[in-house]
Amino acid sequence: MVERPERLFLFVQCELPWALGPADGRYLLRSRAGGEPEHVIVLGTLGAGRAAFARGAGPLRRRAATRRREALPEPKPTPVEITRVTIVDPVSLSAERQARAWLEELDTEREVSAAFAALNRVLYAQRIAAADPYEREVSPAQALVIRAGWGEGEQVASGLWLHAVELPWTGPRARAPGHRRPRRSPVPRAGALRADERLAELLGAREEPLLCEELALRARLDLDQGRLAHAAIELDRALLAALSELACEQRADLPLRVAELQSLHAGVAESARAALSSGAPEEAGEQAAQPSAPKQPGDEAAGHAPGRRAASEMPERVAERLAERLEQSHEEAVRHALGRLEAALRARTAAGFNRS
Repeated sequence: MVERPERLFLFVQCELPWALGPADGRYLLRSRAGGEPEHVIVLGTLGAGRAAFARGAGPLRRRAATRRREALPEPKPTPVEITRVTIVDPVSLSAERQARAWLEELDTEREVSAAFAALNRVLYAQRIAAADPYEREVSPAQALVIRAGWGEGEQVASGLWLHAVELPWTGPRARAPGHRRPRRSPVPRAGALRADERLAELLGAREEPLLCEELALRARLDLDQGRLAHAAIELDRALLAALSELACEQRADLPLRVAELQSLHAGVAESARAALSSGAPEEAGEQAAQPSAPKQPGDEAAGHAPGRRAASEMPERVAERLAERLEQSHEEAVRHALGRLEAALRARTAAGFNRS
């Protein structure tokens, strides 16, 4: 009797130096369209800090772990929890050569971004389910290590593997799958220090953060994670705030940028309205697909059944295509306007903070 070879599963894995929120275990992530399995997310805690000890212990030991203790004048570093996350492709392979070919041709940025997008869907769902605003998404730049490889089913389900390599990551933040990062020239030292200067200004109470800055950051996070509706609504508010806040500043280079943001706001406001009335695309599709004349009762008997079935299927197909086009146009409007707002905010601080 010939033994059947084990199926191999491809994965991307990372380790993060804190507990992510969801309990250790395996989470099946399905596609939003069709409900097909997309990824299996395996979470496992490696560290043994006091928080992990208290969470896994019984009631008496948890109570003891929360009591006050004498603090040493020269304390040792507190052990931290490390969460190992394995993002597994649920479609298995039957030959190791297929796995090796995948790893050799691996596009690091695309695969790592897609893996973190899947992980962030789990963390976003955890934040909503737990109603905890402090649960947060993560980026590849925060990982201690990132790996890619393959292994047998029970191996990867336990965060282990047959073969893996460590992947470098130099991207500035997580990006949605398919979004390509533009090439950038090396950042000059003065530009690299600008964030430190701004931090000193904010901490020294010499400047207040703008409302539009925080709203733009939230819109960027949601857009990168594929939450277009959230991003559109946040960007609409961010532009309203920016048009007021930036117009009040006495800078010669800002009026043109403010005028540009004003011209872009209408498209973003339309996207925000569409996000708040999610039934609009379907209704528009149904109206566009209405037949010019009603069907007569005898049409089916007269041999028009195929045409009738085709006509009945048309509204759904037309509505789907219309919805896709509308979503694409809204995403383009939001992405472009957000980029221009971010450029205006960078220009606002590009000259530095010389107050002499």
